[in-house]
Amino acid sequence: MNLKIPLGPVVTNVVGLELCADDVARLQHPLIGAVILFARNYASPQQLIQLTANIHALRKPALLIAVDHEGGRVQRFREGFTAIPPMRALGELWQRGNREAMKAATDCGYVMGAELAAHGVDFSFAPVLDLDWGESGVIGNRAFHRQPKIVADLAGALMRGLREAGVANCGKHFPGHGYVRADSHHEIPRDERQADDIRAEDLLPFQMLSAELDSIMPAHVIYEQVDMQPAGFSKVWLQNILRRELGFKGVIFSDDLSMEAASVAGGVAARAEAALEAGCDMVLLCNDPIRCDELLAGLIARGVRAGRELAGRLQCMRAHPRSADLALDARYQTARANVVGIGLD
Repeated sequence: MNLKIPLGPVVTNVVGLELCADDVARLQHPLIGAVILFARNYASPQQLIQLTANIHALRKPALLIAVDHEGGRVQRFREGFTAIPPMRALGELWQRGNREAMKAATDCGYVMGAELAAHGVDFSFAPVLDLDWGESGVIGNRAFHRQPKIVADLAGALMRGLREAGVANCGKHFPGHGYVRADSHHEIPRDERQADDIRAEDLLPFQMLSAELDSIMPAHVIYEQVDMQPAGFSKVWLQNILRRELGFKGVIFSDDLSMEAASVAGGVAARAEAALEAGCDMVLLCNDPIRCDELLAGLIARGVRAGRELAGRLQCMRAHPRSADLALDARYQTARANVVGIGLD
């Protein structure tokens, strides 16, 4: 088809293993700019290659395709993909030797990136930069470590591996979700610490890596001493701190607007508008096609449209094309041999 439609600010999903008529119509909407895939969209490597090819063929420029593929329990594609360890396993490896841990992190990033790009996926929403405070069940072993410097070093190494494989990164959940116990999928978490405490701890990995991050996803957490809006709806966090203070120039993706913590902004279209107004470039709405159509209609009614600045920023998120035959990639084979078994015993 290859309809010429600029990329819009909404990230949506598709229903199943192949595109249905409703999927095609929705993905051709001018406000859609990317697709996020889930485990239900995956049956086999060949099926995924066909699905991503069909999505990319719908429009020009092609829609971006993303996935939550961090490793550990957050890895949507399993059979036929390498099992990536939870990031805490890399933090534990650091305790035994930082040089070995840094190499393992880079190899994890390369394997993740090579496998995703070989199957037509542009990027993963990774790495997690939250600190492992030992309180958050939803973050848990997704975090590398408790110490900000170690998190930044390991995440930076993983990002180098992704970059070597031709895949972009996304640091999350700005400015840090690890301290609060509540799960933002089901509750509205509140962090009552002073701004200086957050800056001295959770914000540091984002600050240290701001020049290397291609994109960032803010947390659906209210940091009461800074702003009474969750970070993803806060001009203070996104414009004053992230853009101006940290000098971040990449893409800002909202977290999923269907999560309970996003309800503070109102209905689904109001949530999207609030996130975009606060400074998000892209807004995610997952697992609810009917509400996605409601969001698209609501944003059109509010006059939201795709912009040239957005298109330019999104270019950095597109994976470099590579062969689906990873057996020909010696770097991949070496990295995979190092990754297999880390933290899985």
